[in-house]
Amino acid sequence: MASVARSLTTCIFCKIVKGEIPSFKLVETDLSYSFLDIGPLSRGHALIIPKDHAAKLHELPNEYLADAMPIAKKIAVAQGLENYNILQNNGRIAHQEVDHVHFHVIPKPSASDDEGLVVGWPAKPADKEDLKALQQELVDKLSKL
Repeated sequence: MASVARSLTTCIFCKIVKGEIPSFKLVETDLSYSFLDIGPLSRGHALIIPKDHAAKLHELPNEYLADAMPIAKKIAVAQGLENYNILQNNGRIAHQEVDHVHFHVIPKPSASDDEGLVVGWPAKPADKEDLKALQQELVDKLSKL
């Protein structure tokens, strides 16, 4: 059973869910709402927003998270996408622009940087002992959640 959805009167995504701001709706469920992005990175760029207002992923009840990914899959399948990104950011320095959890489905029609998401990945070598210590720390914490 879903928890009671929170809403914020000043949130643009909450306003879209309530129909106060128009959108190009794709799929709506009891827990999620999806629509085409009006500033797309490529044709078919869509957003999936939980109907519960939470700024960050870890603040959102699990049932809303479980509802969102099947919608992302449907959007990708409906477009016949072979290459695409599913993007979700948390916090300003992680490039979150709207303080309401949302998932992007961003088609990547070609290897060109002209369309779709362009990602830099500044990987660095990792010390195996540091990784082992971090793994143990995280496993311990995860076992308590």
